[in-house]
Amino acid sequence: MSILIDESTRVIVQGITGRDGSFHAGQMLEYGTQVVGGVTPGKGGQEVQGVPVFNSVKDAKAATGATASVIFVPARFASGAIQEACEAGVELIVAITEGVPVMDMIRIYHAVHAAGSRLIGPNCPGVISPGKSKIGIMPGHIHEQGNVGVISRSGTLTYEIVHSLTALGRGQSTCVGIGGDPIVGTNFQDLLPLFQEDPATDAVVLVGEIGGEEEEKTAEFISRNFSMPCFAYIVGHSAPEGKRMGHAGAIVSGGKGTAASKTDAFNAAGVPVARTIDELAGMVNEGL
Repeated sequence: MSILIDESTRVIVQGITGRDGSFHAGQMLEYGTQVVGGVTPGKGGQEVQGVPVFNSVKDAKAATGATASVIFVPARFASGAIQEACEAGVELIVAITEGVPVMDMIRIYHAVHAAGSRLIGPNCPGVISPGKSKIGIMPGHIHEQGNVGVISRSGTLTYEIVHSLTALGRGQSTCVGIGGDPIVGTNFQDLLPLFQEDPATDAVVLVGEIGGEEEEKTAEFISRNFSMPCFAYIVGHSAPEGKRMGHAGAIVSGGKGTAASKTDAFNAAGVPVARTIDELAGMVNEGL
């Protein structure tokens, strides 16, 4: 099994006629994902990568039975695209777009939850259940089907960690890039219970970053509610205080959100924290 997506997931691509949407729709199709439709207002009736294009998510869902949507639209239109997907009843919405305004995300976060949908992202690489389906921009060939779940705030580091795990023969059940923005639709604590209930997952890797208190809260959650083996890696040990490093959410302020505080919190919860990617892969390999 896996979480969030599998072979039966039917995907529509919002922004499929754009450069990124078209390219990644092709990559997802090549991987075996059921990409059943695309959406670009005003371009309904066209085809991209052999996929029919619709004018609205509502039309696309009605015609294709889509259960998931992936969003490749400019930042200023992203919240509207997410809103349209949740209003159409799409169960899983994956927003790849970077630079979505924080105020837009505050509004859309509550709208998605009220609609009963699940949002991954924004500013994320997406979701992949190796050998079954991928929704996003991650390189599929580095993933192998296995029993390690991965949740990460960092896209590129996810790829490096997955590559190291695969090289040691440790495949993945599902990998989720939750995004590095201050407000994202789904966090570590939302996903850990799904992995704990998944019979195909035997351990979970958490990739955190400086900034915010998400990792500290997750460590507390793990100590109270999570029994599966867990391993962590924190990015940003050398980052200066008060300076944003890469992601919008990666800023340390007032002594909170530091790599040291996150490491201490995980260690207190019994979660080992690696200092290098190779060390992390080795920890997982030895712990299973």
